[in-house]
Amino acid sequence: MTPLLAAASHTGNHAGGWILLAGLAGAVYIVHCVIWPYRPCRKCRGFGRFGSPSGRSWRYCPRCGGRGAQLRPGRRIWTHLKDLDRNRR
Repeated sequence: MTPLLAAASHTGNHAGGWILLAGLAGAVYIVHCVIWPYRPCRKCRGFGRFGSPSGRSWRYCPRCGGRGAQLRPGRRIWTHLKDLDRNRR
């Protein structure tokens, strides 16, 4: 068998590597959510308000309430798990 054909016919199972990679990505996201719990609001792009076309008036963003930031979904899960643990004690 030629080396090229032998390399092409290898049918190894790499599921363990993918599971390890997914676990590592999840751990990095959790650390990211703990350090930076807020993300810019998607509707106002982090400004917290909208301006009129004339530029003279503005109003607060209804989605973020004028803060310009929203809590990340991962941080909500983290806070919920901490509250469950705190209430268990």
